[in-house]
Amino acid sequence: MWEPYKKGFKAYLQLEKSLSDNSVEAYLRDIEHLTQFLLEKDKPFNPDRITLKDLQDFLKWIGELGMTASSQARIISGIRAFYKYCALESITKKDPTALLEAPKLKRTLPDVLSFAEIERMIAEIDLSTPAGTRNKAILETMYSCGLRVSEVVGLKISHLFLDLGFIRVTGKGDKERLIPIGSDAVKYITIYKDQVRVHSAPKKGNEDILFLNKTGSKLSRVMIFYIIRDLALKAGIKKTVSPHTFRHSFATHLVEGGADLRAVQEMLGHVSITTTEIYTHLDREFLRKTLEQFHPGFRG
Repeated sequence: MWEPYKKGFKAYLQLEKSLSDNSVEAYLRDIEHLTQFLLEKDKPFNPDRITLKDLQDFLKWIGELGMTASSQARIISGIRAFYKYCALESITKKDPTALLEAPKLKRTLPDVLSFAEIERMIAEIDLSTPAGTRNKAILETMYSCGLRVSEVVGLKISHLFLDLGFIRVTGKGDKERLIPIGSDAVKYITIYKDQVRVHSAPKKGNEDILFLNKTGSKLSRVMIFYIIRDLALKAGIKKTVSPHTFRHSFATHLVEGGADLRAVQEMLGHVSITTTEIYTHLDREFLRKTLEQFHPGFRG
């Protein structure tokens, strides 16, 4: 019953909003959750018959399924976008999401690695192997440029301007940005590219991908996670460490060093400055912990 609406919504997201395939699929999954709820509760309503009460019951239902507050907020965002589309297409007269409240999100501060901890992890890489040379280039690049894991696995050779000290990165929504890259990262990318990658035969479609696995294919995001988790264990780091930890650490170290927030926003590829502002909170937390640890008169 909802298939024509989903099809129209998909076209709207692709053509009018110019969203990436991953983002479109995420929005469609949000609507799929709602239609599953309606079927389960024997409410095979069209979008124009859905009320605020129905959506509140839906929220309760996904909460009982064990979805976190952030997942619930994400789904609500998708349903709001759907009803915006419905209003534009005159499918609905009223927007039942107008008064729908998302669950309050706790903004948890992620673990941040110190520069010394990052150095310890990188020191654990076995440089006698081709994979080790590649992994050193990966970690140096992630920390130097604050890349998302999807951005590092998708990094293209044709987007490297190492002689100029920049790389071009394709981020969320297929938006491109130029990011400065540090000399250490340039050095180890060059070593990997000229001494290791030249001996790999890239699979079709992967010829321009910088970081390849042993079969000549693009690395998976999960593989990056395993590489980083393994190095954290070897370095004896007890924090929760993931590829995103490197991005958080890059941004936090910049803010702690006094970098302009707009510049950090540009490098991270954040659409909104409010997303970048979490690093000012991280910075204040860092200052507080420093005072607590080293100032004999500080009592919070």
